[in-house]
Amino acid sequence: MVSSEEILKRLTMFRTEMKNEGIDVFLLLSTDPHASEYVSDHYKTTEFVSGCTSDNVVLVIEQDCAKLWTDGRYFISAAQELKDTGIELMKSGQPGVPKPEDYLRGTLHSGMVLAFDGTCVNAEIGQRYRDIAKSCGAKVESSPEAIDQIWMTRPALPCSPIWVLKDEIAGKSCADKLADVRRALEEKGCGHLILSKLDDIMWLLNLRGDDVECNPVALSYLLVGPETADVFLQKEAVTAETAEYLKENRIKVHEYTEILDYLKDYHFEAPVLIDRGSSSDTMVRLLKDKGDLVNGENPTAMMKAVKNCTEIENIQKYYLLDSVAVCRFIYQIKTRDRSVRMTEMDAAAMIDSLRAEIPGFIGLSFPTIPAVGPNAAMAHYMPSAESAAEVGEEGFLLVDSGAHYLGATTDVTRTIALGELTEEMKRDFTLVAVSNLELLYTGFAKGTSGAQLDMIARAPLYRYGMDFNHGTGHGIGYILNVHEGPQRIGHASSAGSEIPMAPGMITSDEPGIYREGKYGIRTESIMLTVYDKKNEFGEFLKHEPLTFAPIDLDAIDTRYMERLDVEYLNDYHAK
Repeated sequence: MVSSEEILKRLTMFRTEMKNEGIDVFLLLSTDPHASEYVSDHYKTTEFVSGCTSDNVVLVIEQDCAKLWTDGRYFISAAQELKDTGIELMKSGQPGVPKPEDYLRGTLHSGMVLAFDGTCVNAEIGQRYRDIAKSCGAKVESSPEAIDQIWMTRPALPCSPIWVLKDEIAGKSCADKLADVRRALEEKGCGHLILSKLDDIMWLLNLRGDDVECNPVALSYLLVGPETADVFLQKEAVTAETAEYLKENRIKVHEYTEILDYLKDYHFEAPVLIDRGSSSDTMVRLLKDKGDLVNGENPTAMMKAVKNCTEIENIQKYYLLDSVAVCRFIYQIKTRDRSVRMTEMDAAAMIDSLRAEIPGFIGLSFPTIPAVGPNAAMAHYMPSAESAAEVGEEGFLLVDSGAHYLGATTDVTRTIALGELTEEMKRDFTLVAVSNLELLYTGFAKGTSGAQLDMIARAPLYRYGMDFNHGTGHGIGYILNVHEGPQRIGHASSAGSEIPMAPGMITSDEPGIYREGKYGIRTESIMLTVYDKKNEFGEFLKHEPLTFAPIDLDAIDTRYMERLDVEYLNDYHAK
């Protein structure tokens, strides 16, 4: 954790740079040129300037103040990290807290200059900021160099070897996927597609890399034309095997950093499809005068979300093996020698080593998150060797973990009773289990969205006046990002929650309860959406569990369960 003194020093340096450039308000976002959720160290600008390690950050810096927005997953940890830095925490979505856009409307006025790095702000957000500035009479500058003036030790761009995912594992060849994309473009009246989103590119080309921690992606861009395709990669990361593979698929390789110059000189003979939500403001502004730009979701998003038969078969296989590792871990925690001290870091090492024994293990899908006591109240707490708490003989141990295998990406959370529990703890644990099971077992009509399913999961908690400040479910990639769209189970206002669930999607089911300063509980299982039946009322879908790890009966209080909830729990354990 960076000291508050160091953060104050960095802010002073940054404000000096702003003053030298005539900038009144500077915006920094925790993303990269590819609209990634998780970014390489090179792009962790908000973390460098503020010390806040949250993944979802908007940082507004002015000469006399600084404000940082993040979501409910990080309220507790962000408050600790920002203490004494002079940066005010803005808890997104909470009463009385304006959105960054509303704050800017009240701050900017005629003659002021708003700046942001247009290469690391997507075009939708960039245009929104530009419209706000214009309405206030302010100017906008794209200033990608400002951070370099104070971050003298900025890490270089990552560059790891790029490898090919064989067709027998991918389930569909790169050539067939490109043909599907070109058909989708033709249906939209487009001739070209520009992709910036790393997991979309990796999935489409059946490539994988290691440029972002725990995300098997390579820094890249892709231009798909009617008959040709151009990929932009760091050439030193392209192995001989990968180069030959791309040549066989008639994909021309260019240097990663040449993308903007190449697009500037490229002649588009037909309309270009581009997703403004995952393409940089700088790129879209460069393209706007080069022909017809059609804004729309990348066709790869839904193709990638609906897993093919080979992917599903491999996912089921590896989720079973992964679940065995989780079961072994829970058993070892429950039966451990209590005279031997164990910390959160020890618990993480234990489950990580159990996964590493599984044939086909590639690496973790995110750093394992073990948390006891108040630490578990921080939804994405991360222990360190210096600060790890002891796994004692009372309360809960919450462990959120997952891995990449040569056939699946996994994610699971279980909360384990370590010993004596209060009645409040048992009630909360039981209600979270009920929420998880009701979402897993409730069938639904075809066309049902993630927002509608979200209400099923939250209803048991709402009855007791409780809720949680994060989404209920996210899609999961195939040997790719552990968080994947477009589907999402969450509040109607959350992006992706309007997407109807479809057979072949895999989605998490992870309600929780977090009591600041006391404990946190989350039960996360992954489920596969499948076709159920068709009758006179329509077509119906349901979920099947992919995760098979017990829900701790030592923490269950059946007084908070309906008869059907007990049946669900017993049926799940029987499976």
